[in-house]
Amino acid sequence: MKKMFLFTLLAVLSLEAAAQASPKKTAENDVLKVTYSAPSKKGREVYGGLVPFGQVWRTGANEATEITFKKDVMVGGKSVKAGTYSLFTIPAEKEWSIILNSELKQWGSYGYDKIKDKNVVEVKANSMALTDLQELFTINATAAGFDIIWDKTKVSVPVK
Repeated sequence: MKKMFLFTLLAVLSLEAAAQASPKKTAENDVLKVTYSAPSKKGREVYGGLVPFGQVWRTGANEATEITFKKDVMVGGKSVKAGTYSLFTIPAEKEWSIILNSELKQWGSYGYDKIKDKNVVEVKANSMALTDLQELFTINATAAGFDIIWDKTKVSVPVK
Protein backbone atom coordinates (compact mmCIF):
# COMPACT_ATOMS: atom_id res chain seq x y z
CA MET A 1 0.00 0.00 0.00
CA LYS A 2 2.80 2.42 0.93
CA LYS A 3 4.66 1.58 -2.29
CA MET A 4 1.53 2.24 -4.38
CA PHE A 5 0.95 5.56 -2.61
CA LEU A 6 4.60 6.58 -3.14
CA PHE A 7 4.46 5.55 -6.81
CA THR A 8 1.25 7.55 -7.34
CA LEU A 9 2.70 10.57 -5.55
CA LEU A 10 5.88 10.44 -7.65
CA ALA A 11 3.84 10.12 -10.84
CA VAL A 12 1.75 13.18 -9.93
CA LEU A 13 4.84 15.19 -9.01
CA SER A 14 6.50 14.19 -12.29
CA LEU A 15 3.45 15.31 -14.27
CA GLU A 16 3.34 18.62 -12.41
CA ALA A 17 7.04 19.20 -13.06
CA ALA A 18 6.58 18.41 -16.75
CA ALA A 19 3.58 20.72 -16.96
CA GLN A 20 5.64 23.55 -15.46
CA ALA A 21 8.49 23.13 -17.97
CA SER A 22 6.57 25.44 -20.32
CA PRO A 23 3.99 27.19 -18.14
CA LYS A 24 0.73 28.55 -19.55
CA LYS A 25 0.78 32.33 -19.91
CA THR A 26 -1.56 35.04 -21.15
CA ALA A 27 -0.98 38.52 -22.48
CA GLU A 28 -3.93 40.85 -22.77
CA ASN A 29 -4.92 44.41 -23.56
CA ASP A 30 -8.23 46.02 -24.55
CA VAL A 31 -8.00 44.66 -28.12
CA LEU A 32 -6.48 41.19 -27.85
CA LYS A 33 -5.69 38.25 -25.60
CA VAL A 34 -2.92 35.75 -26.33
CA THR A 35 -2.76 32.34 -24.59
CA TYR A 36 0.49 30.43 -24.97
CA SER A 37 2.93 28.05 -23.29
CA ALA A 38 6.31 29.59 -22.46
CA PRO A 39 9.41 27.41 -22.95
CA SER A 40 12.81 28.40 -21.57
CA LYS A 41 16.04 28.72 -23.53
CA LYS A 42 17.96 26.41 -21.15
CA GLY A 43 21.27 27.02 -22.92
CA ARG A 44 19.92 25.87 -26.29
CA GLU A 45 20.36 27.58 -29.63
CA VAL A 46 16.82 28.84 -30.20
CA TYR A 47 16.32 30.37 -33.67
CA GLY A 48 18.03 28.42 -36.41
CA GLY A 49 18.34 25.48 -33.97
CA LEU A 50 15.47 24.43 -31.69
CA VAL A 51 13.17 26.58 -33.85
CA PRO A 52 14.39 26.15 -37.45
CA PHE A 53 14.34 29.09 -39.83
CA GLY A 54 11.87 28.81 -42.69
CA GLN A 55 9.55 26.29 -41.00
CA VAL A 56 6.12 26.76 -39.44
CA TRP A 57 6.33 27.06 -35.66
CA ARG A 58 3.54 26.89 -33.05
CA THR A 59 4.98 30.08 -31.50
CA GLY A 60 5.62 28.74 -28.02
CA ALA A 61 5.39 25.20 -26.66
CA ASN A 62 2.76 22.47 -26.39
CA GLU A 63 -0.55 23.49 -28.01
CA ALA A 64 -0.47 26.11 -30.74
CA THR A 65 -0.69 29.63 -29.35
CA GLU A 66 -4.16 31.15 -29.61
CA ILE A 67 -4.97 34.82 -30.05
CA THR A 68 -8.41 36.35 -29.52
CA PHE A 69 -9.33 39.70 -31.01
CA LYS A 70 -12.13 41.39 -29.07
CA LYS A 71 -13.18 43.44 -32.09
CA ASP A 72 -12.43 43.62 -35.80
CA VAL A 73 -8.81 44.72 -36.27
CA MET A 74 -6.06 45.28 -38.79
CA VAL A 75 -3.07 42.96 -38.28
CA GLY A 76 -0.02 44.09 -40.19
CA GLY A 77 -2.32 46.14 -42.40
CA LYS A 78 -4.73 43.26 -43.17
CA SER A 79 -8.32 43.03 -41.94
CA VAL A 80 -9.15 40.37 -39.33
CA LYS A 81 -12.62 39.74 -37.85
CA ALA A 82 -13.13 39.54 -34.08
CA GLY A 83 -12.63 35.97 -32.89
CA THR A 84 -10.04 33.42 -31.82
CA TYR A 85 -7.30 32.09 -34.08
CA SER A 86 -4.29 29.80 -33.83
CA LEU A 87 -1.09 31.82 -34.13
CA PHE A 88 1.70 30.28 -36.16
CA THR A 89 4.92 31.89 -37.30
CA ILE A 90 7.67 31.16 -39.77
CA PRO A 91 10.85 32.61 -38.26
CA ALA A 92 13.66 33.89 -40.45
CA GLU A 93 16.77 35.85 -39.60
CA LYS A 94 15.37 39.26 -40.52
CA GLU A 95 11.66 38.87 -41.29
CA TRP A 96 9.01 36.54 -39.88
CA SER A 97 5.71 35.43 -41.35
CA ILE A 98 2.86 35.80 -38.86
CA ILE A 99 -0.04 33.44 -39.61
CA LEU A 100 -3.55 33.45 -38.16
CA ASN A 101 -5.46 30.23 -38.75
CA SER A 102 -9.11 29.50 -37.95
CA GLU A 103 -8.46 25.88 -36.82
CA LEU A 104 -8.20 25.87 -33.02
CA LYS A 105 -6.89 23.36 -30.47
CA GLN A 106 -3.87 22.27 -32.51
CA TRP A 107 -1.05 20.38 -30.81
CA GLY A 108 2.04 22.20 -31.96
CA SER A 109 2.36 22.75 -35.68
CA TYR A 110 2.62 19.08 -36.62
CA GLY A 111 -0.69 19.04 -38.51
CA TYR A 112 -0.27 22.49 -40.05
CA ASP A 113 -0.03 21.18 -43.64
CA LYS A 114 -3.53 19.72 -43.27
CA ILE A 115 -5.05 23.00 -42.06
CA LYS A 116 -3.07 25.68 -43.93
CA ASP A 117 -6.07 26.20 -46.22
CA LYS A 118 -7.75 27.70 -43.12
CA ASN A 119 -5.23 30.55 -42.88
CA VAL A 120 -7.10 33.79 -42.38
CA VAL A 121 -4.16 36.11 -42.82
CA GLU A 122 -0.39 35.99 -43.27
CA VAL A 123 1.68 39.12 -42.75
CA LYS A 124 5.37 39.91 -42.49
CA ALA A 125 7.04 41.43 -39.42
CA ASN A 126 10.67 42.40 -38.97
CA SER A 127 12.74 40.78 -36.26
CA MET A 128 15.26 42.74 -34.27
CA ALA A 129 18.24 41.65 -32.24
CA LEU A 130 18.19 42.36 -28.51
CA THR A 131 21.27 43.01 -26.41
CA ASP A 132 19.82 41.32 -23.33
CA LEU A 133 18.94 37.64 -23.27
CA GLN A 134 15.28 36.71 -22.65
CA GLU A 135 15.40 33.24 -21.03
CA LEU A 136 11.61 32.63 -21.00
CA PHE A 137 9.62 32.84 -24.23
CA THR A 138 7.27 35.81 -23.81
CA ILE A 139 4.46 37.45 -25.73
CA ASN A 140 3.59 40.97 -24.59
CA ALA A 141 0.36 42.76 -25.47
CA THR A 142 1.29 46.37 -26.25
CA ALA A 143 -0.53 49.55 -27.23
CA ALA A 144 0.67 48.94 -30.81
CA GLY A 145 -0.16 45.20 -31.00
CA PHE A 146 1.95 42.37 -29.59
CA ASP A 147 5.61 41.45 -29.26
CA ILE A 148 7.16 37.99 -29.46
CA ILE A 149 10.38 37.92 -27.41
CA TRP A 150 12.80 35.06 -26.78
CA ASP A 151 16.53 34.59 -26.57
CA LYS A 152 17.96 37.73 -28.22
CA THR A 153 15.12 38.26 -30.72
CA LYS A 154 12.04 40.48 -30.68
CA VAL A 155 9.30 40.59 -33.31
CA SER A 156 6.64 43.30 -33.08
CA VAL A 157 3.30 42.70 -34.79
CA PRO A 158 1.15 45.79 -35.33
CA VAL A 159 -2.56 45.53 -34.49
CA LYS A 160 -4.94 48.47 -34.96
